[in-house]
This record gives sequence, structure tokens and C-alpha cells, in this order.
Amino acid sequence: MCRNITTLRGLEPPATSDEITAAALQFVRKVTGVTKVSDATRDPVEQATQEIADIVTRLLDDLPERRQPPKTVPPLRRTEVQARIAQRIKEREEHERMHELGIAHSH
Repeated sequence: MCRNITTLRGLEPPATSDEITAAALQFVRKVTGVTKVSDATRDPVEQATQEIADIVTRLLDDLPERRQPPKTVPPLRRTEVQARIAQRIKEREEHERMHELGIAHSH
């Protein structure tokens, strides 16, 4: 069903809470069809994501170790994804700075 969610069990180093939360958010977006969180969907999506992340964390802790690591690298461990995230953060900070300074800009 969710082909883009990578396997987190058996990673070295183990999956981080950010990786687990990202996978949970992908799952929530897939099953709800919510691709962009709005004010109307924010609270239920965040709550469901946190609950699923908690369940996945417990599940990964309870499962036995894998014999071999997963074949795919989780997105948050990929250099190109980290670069995109850093660029988005930089753009968001610049956008917020423009608001603070009262500089006209487009949205």
C-alpha cells in the first residue's frame, strides 16, 4: 500500500524518532488523503501521527533483530533529502524574516 515508507527495522544506527515520525506521517497522509495539512486537519493529523509513531517505536523495540539490514536507505538518511530539507528551512526562515521586517513578497 505505502510503497514510499521504507523499512526501519534493522537499521544501523537504529531508526531515530524523526525517521519513525516521518514514516508515521506518510502513513497518515496516505490513508486520509490529506496531502497538505491545514488548520482544519492539523490537530487530528498530528495526534494520529504521534500515536502511530509511539506504536511503531514500541513495535521496533519488541521485534527481534533482523539478520540483514534493509535494502533501502530511509529518506532522512539520504544526502539529497537532507539538502532539500535544509533549503526549505532556509526559505521558511527568510519568508518569516520578510514578514517581521514588513517587506512585500509573494506567497
